[in-house]
Amino acid sequence: MNSRRVLITAALPYANNHPHLGHVAGVYLPADTYNRYLQLTGVETIFICGSDDHGVPITISAQKENSTPQEVVKRYRTIQEQVFSSLAIEFDHYSGTSTCEGHYELAQEFFLKIKECGDIEERFSDQFRCAGCEMFLPDRYVEGTCPLCRASNARGDQCDSCGGGFEQDQLIDPICANCGASPQLTATKHWFFRLDRYEDRLEEWLGSREGWRDNVRNFSRAIVKKGLPARSITRDLEWGVPVPLEEAGEKVLYVWFDAPIGYISFTREMFKARGREDEWRSWWSDEDVEIVHFLGKDNILFHAVIWPAMLMGQQEFQLPAIIPANEFLNFKGEKFSKSRGVGVTAEQILKQFDTDRVRYYLTAIAPEGKDTSFTWEDFIQRNNDELSDVIGNFAHRVFTFTEKNFESKVPEGAANSPFESEVLQVIENARKGWASALERQKFREALDAVVTLARNGNRIFDAAQPWKSRKEDPVACGADLAALLELVHAVAVLLLPFLPDSASKLAAAFEKAAPPAGECVSCLGEQRLLQASAVVASPGILYPRLELSVDDEESAT
Repeated sequence: MNSRRVLITAALPYANNHPHLGHVAGVYLPADTYNRYLQLTGVETIFICGSDDHGVPITISAQKENSTPQEVVKRYRTIQEQVFSSLAIEFDHYSGTSTCEGHYELAQEFFLKIKECGDIEERFSDQFRCAGCEMFLPDRYVEGTCPLCRASNARGDQCDSCGGGFEQDQLIDPICANCGASPQLTATKHWFFRLDRYEDRLEEWLGSREGWRDNVRNFSRAIVKKGLPARSITRDLEWGVPVPLEEAGEKVLYVWFDAPIGYISFTREMFKARGREDEWRSWWSDEDVEIVHFLGKDNILFHAVIWPAMLMGQQEFQLPAIIPANEFLNFKGEKFSKSRGVGVTAEQILKQFDTDRVRYYLTAIAPEGKDTSFTWEDFIQRNNDELSDVIGNFAHRVFTFTEKNFESKVPEGAANSPFESEVLQVIENARKGWASALERQKFREALDAVVTLARNGNRIFDAAQPWKSRKEDPVACGADLAALLELVHAVAVLLLPFLPDSASKLAAAFEKAAPPAGECVSCLGEQRLLQASAVVASPGILYPRLELSVDDEESAT
């Protein structure tokens, strides 16, 4: 274990939906892959997530389902945990903002400390109120046209199309999301976060961020440069964290004020459960800890501007080191939409295909620099052309030949193979490219480095012609096979962060011949690692070719 410490968070999903593949590809899978990579290389990590239980999305779902917010949260959080588990996404702690011990108190402490600094002000403002529903309409209770990009179906606090945030009285042609009526602006008292007082600090901090993705750095800096208006951080709702002021009555904190604080409260809850409660603070306050927030592009405003300002207002917590925000994964060119029946849920695809097949494809098309699109045809083709025909085929060829001709043992004489230096070189190149890409959260690039390594393996296997040399010179054939087994082993180790189940089976084939993966990953390609005469146990065909089912063929058209 080296001295590096990294705290990884994945954006809290609202506890009112089934995770679809867009959520998985954009946030949770890359976060899990990054965590597995760091752990493989000896970095101490904590991987935190949980459900976002408050706010309008939950109360609307409760109304539609004739249920209570608590019942909605309990049901969907269970579903989400099951989905994440089935995808081998392994959090160190998964909690929820309505049930986490101490979360309400910590959120209220954040509010009061910023207020004590003079950066939260009480104001009367005009908010939409529906006379028919007899209620104020915070956030998603009101819909209309975005005042920034003119997209339709913008919500009362944010536009998903452009990612912009605004106060709801700027919304064009607003309607009540409950009944469709036109609401009226009515004066009400709320508390506003003076973000304008943080502009200089935010600009200085954002300007110093090296290596950030352009979509995060440029978008957030542009928002700050335009000037940050004071933002309302309280709501007229019955469900949420109560505003800790007597004069606030029954108002609650805005969900995007209390939700990111969950990263901290969940960390504290985890350490308390482990009997080491005091350790949580070092993970959020020590300068040596890297805090990495994984999220979708629609959350950049909150994680790269508002949340850092909140942390600055506390004067005791470290700011995020990296914020890898992905673009959107669409479904056949359209945005995933439960209401319109567009897309595939994780549960649906996992009924038909193994977890690693899903993880492979979602990583291969990860929307890192631009929106990408899921199609069933491409899912099958990428799995077959790359995972089956390149990686799986290479491993199977080498294992089968070793089993038939060398009793499933690593042959002697790898140093005498004319291919050994090339094998070590392509392994080292792949390992360095893999590590460089993963350090930069470029998961597609890292996965491609492994696929390219396997392609090189197939090329070298063909050049060695072991089917010919086993008859003419068995000793030379064994030397070549020993070198090729080094390459299969390297593929297995480098695949571990991406495909934990199948790559573990592939790596287990070498458990009697090589050191544990964590001990040898840093020196792949620098030296031979396999012990001559050690048994290698073939895992069989790991990646058989896939076919579209009848249902998938129909949905693909």
